[in-house]
Amino acid sequence: MTLSPRIRKAALTAHVTTSVGWVGAVVTFIALATVGLVSDDVTTVRGAYLVMEPAARFMLVPLALLSLVTGVVQSLGTPWGLLRHYWVMLKLLITVLASAVLLLYLRTFAAMADTAADPAAGLGEIRNPSPLLHAVLALVLLLAATLLGVVKPRGLTRFGRRAAARPPGRSQASAIG
Repeated sequence: MTLSPRIRKAALTAHVTTSVGWVGAVVTFIALATVGLVSDDVTTVRGAYLVMEPAARFMLVPLALLSLVTGVVQSLGTPWGLLRHYWVMLKLLITVLASAVLLLYLRTFAAMADTAADPAAGLGEIRNPSPLLHAVLALVLLLAATLLGVVKPRGLTRFGRRAAARPPGRSQASAIG
């Protein structure tokens, strides 16, 4: 399935927008996590950890999932295909992995928010380096995926080589293989 130029541009715009938004949200989490670790003001530290849970649920998760969906649509609707080129498969793997870790980490965000909301909890109990570590690793993964999308390194998968070897007049049943 190949998308018309107008639909392809709309799909590309949606994918780039959600992906850039995801990167921006991760950078925001790096800032929040850093504030939570270095501030001496208990109210500021509590606020940083309290805002992470709803921001993850209503900002990070939707952007991650939209980036995944729009990326799949984009790859299926272009000659790149989903399983034809290693770089596309690697971007897909990175996006699925980062999204899965994020979804699993939602419980941790909730637990940290509960601790931050407890008036009896001190700075030592509230502070947690885990969000900073996870956000930095997420940023590295997302920048690697961005680099793959810009550079588009050569290399066909087995499915891609098979599709390239088909006679030109023969129709391909699926855009993925």
